[in-house]
Amino acid sequence: MTMSTSGSLKSELNAKGWRFTSQREVILHLFENLPQGSHLSAEEVHELLALREEKISLSTIYRTLKLMTRMKILRELELAEVHKHYELNTNSQMNHHHTVCIQCNMTIEFEDSSVMKQALKQVQKAGLDMLDCQLTIHTVCPEAIRKGWPAMLPNDWVCARAIQQNEKTKSEIK
Repeated sequence: MTMSTSGSLKSELNAKGWRFTSQREVILHLFENLPQGSHLSAEEVHELLALREEKISLSTIYRTLKLMTRMKILRELELAEVHKHYELNTNSQMNHHHTVCIQCNMTIEFEDSSVMKQALKQVQKAGLDMLDCQLTIHTVCPEAIRKGWPAMLPNDWVCARAIQQNEKTKSEIK
């Protein structure tokens, strides 16, 4: 899948009898302008749009993310947190994977073509068609371990690297 534009999204939606609303366009533009390696939850999308004074309800954001995922415009990711994250879907997306700290949710992307090769081998052997290939490695960051993970840390503790990563993403998006 190549990166979608507003025009291609509008065409796809119209072909299926759906409207290309201003809310859908705003959400698509947000994902198009994310720094590489950024993954947003619905709540983060809502927060970022509110900072821009865009008034889109959280329920509209959830519906739009689900629609864009079904249309393969966005890629849905299940990282360490209980809620899903999303990123723009491109041809190269299936070749990158994630390490995620289960304490602070810091996420690092990495590429590994051998994961894709093994996935394709298994899919073809079973006579299936692959839709996506995601490897998520759950980790604990060194700072959490130094601070006494798991017994000594509160559940909401976040390491400095994760805070910096989050702040950097927010500042680049504004």
